[in-house]
Amino acid sequence: MFIDPHIHVSSRTTDDYEAMQKAGIVAIIEPAFWLGQPRTKVGSFQDYFNSLVGWERFRASQFGIKHYCTIGLNSKEANNEALAEEVMELLPLYVGKEGVVAVGEIGYDDQTKAEDKYYRLQLDLAKEVNLPVMIHTPHRDKKRGTIKSMDVSEEHGLDPSMVVVDHNNEETVKEVLDRGYWAAFTIYPHTKMGSERMVEIIRQYGAERIIVDSAADWGISDPLAVPKTARLMKEKGIKDEHIHLACYQNALSAYGQSGQMKEKDWLEAQPIDQRSKLAGNTVLRGGQSPRVEGSASSDIVEN
Repeated sequence: MFIDPHIHVSSRTTDDYEAMQKAGIVAIIEPAFWLGQPRTKVGSFQDYFNSLVGWERFRASQFGIKHYCTIGLNSKEANNEALAEEVMELLPLYVGKEGVVAVGEIGYDDQTKAEDKYYRLQLDLAKEVNLPVMIHTPHRDKKRGTIKSMDVSEEHGLDPSMVVVDHNNEETVKEVLDRGYWAAFTIYPHTKMGSERMVEIIRQYGAERIIVDSAADWGISDPLAVPKTARLMKEKGIKDEHIHLACYQNALSAYGQSGQMKEKDWLEAQPIDQRSKLAGNTVLRGGQSPRVEGSASSDIVEN
């Protein structure tokens, strides 16, 4: 079994869901993200947050995958301060919803004053509601931004064990681990961290507090990055216990601190019944045969 603790499935297809389940992915976490272009109205954030705790959660269940999410104002859109202020008013309404396992992904992009302001406010929110934090580290000047992310987190009194620092690479991993944070790695084609490099990270540092994810989104990315990396680790002689930690258990341990994510959620899940509906909607289209397993009921599921 695998967990992908960072994947933007709102932008993926049902084929991806089917492939993920066949590859052994049992649970996923979808962090609040940007659209590829800036949102211009607070209502677009509200609709998006509703989809993360509603439709996408239902859609995943129709393919045998347990869906969780994180809620936050991402760093790229924090620079629109007027809109950011409105989004900050929304966040307390969503961080307590069922299936929300962290505040995130938050942090720095261009490392501006506005990004710093809203990062700090969201750290305070996470501390107030006792949720883990998912940190987005910047793609540019990554080492400085990663260190700053941790420094500010500690200024606000967060325990490093409640913070997942994502998008790590070889130049950031040692300090993140040394300071007691969870170190997540995005396995992204051609950029960020590749599977071969990930194997070497595990070989050098072991698997304690290391998390593998795909961050698959609307760009060129791979929703099967976690199981593929696990397979490569196996081929390269990485211990099974290390593979299990990096590709399953550490994500469960980190985000399970929310109280929202438990292993029994998928081990004791109801059988798939694609006759089910959410608010009258189904994943099926005309003439398609539903996938029905066991004796699950076809009762309509409502919001």
